[in-house]
Amino acid sequence: MRFAIKTSPERTGWGGMLALWREADEIEVFESAWVYDHFEPVYGERGEPCFEGWTSIAALAQATERIRVGVLVTATPYRHPALLANMAATVDAISGGRLELGLGAGGPVNAAEAGAYGIDLLPLGRRMDRFDEACDVIIGLLTQPVLDHQGEHFTLTGARCEPKPVQQPHPPICIGGTGERRTLRTVARVAQHWNFPRGSIEEFTRLRGVLAEHCAALGRDPAGIMTSTHIRVDPDRPVDPGAVAADAAAWAEAGLDLGIVYFHAPFDPAVLEPVAKALAPLTD
Repeated sequence: MRFAIKTSPERTGWGGMLALWREADEIEVFESAWVYDHFEPVYGERGEPCFEGWTSIAALAQATERIRVGVLVTATPYRHPALLANMAATVDAISGGRLELGLGAGGPVNAAEAGAYGIDLLPLGRRMDRFDEACDVIIGLLTQPVLDHQGEHFTLTGARCEPKPVQQPHPPICIGGTGERRTLRTVARVAQHWNFPRGSIEEFTRLRGVLAEHCAALGRDPAGIMTSTHIRVDPDRPVDPGAVAADAAAWAEAGLDLGIVYFHAPFDPAVLEPVAKALAPLTD
């Protein structure tokens, strides 16, 4: 099993989150680091501070050297896919080829902020149609010299995205979600990484079987898709490395590939080394 960190970029100043990422960059147990994509806090009051995800990882990529960086996951209704493709290519260049491209359709947790900003999430069926089309636009722009696309939601004519990303054919795509009929089919179609946001191990195991069925229908080996979930840290209590390791061990037993340890402000870089030592036996 491998490990990552995630920081909710809310209720914090920039310095605290930056210090945690720089410390994680020095600890080999952690292979990647992530933020979320929200304009208002998920765990705090709506009026509290919340940094925007993509500008955050651009700065954090410049401040680190080794650790891979990503937004888990980008709500595609928030940005036109052509814009997002250019953002992804830019961050991949800034990071020297360390971007993990997290994508999602948007869900109930996005509803309040989307409504406040006048962003239409669309009813679920049309939202998933738009998400599938957004994935095609993003991949097309990242891999083709010129893209023409005529779809239900997006039209591109002679569109370019230069420079192309460092990683070829494109940065690994991570799709988060649990929708059996649409989300997991999109994972099977375009992704290299599926994030099970969190739930029971039994539900993860069942949905991994559904994903395998979609892969079989598309002629794809599911072993080529990494799986991940969040390893929770109680935001209201001091970090307990033993509890983190115990939770991770249960997921390792279930065959999970990547455990993403989810930290909340106030961020204390000193907690990372004890957590890494507790997790290290699971990496052997």
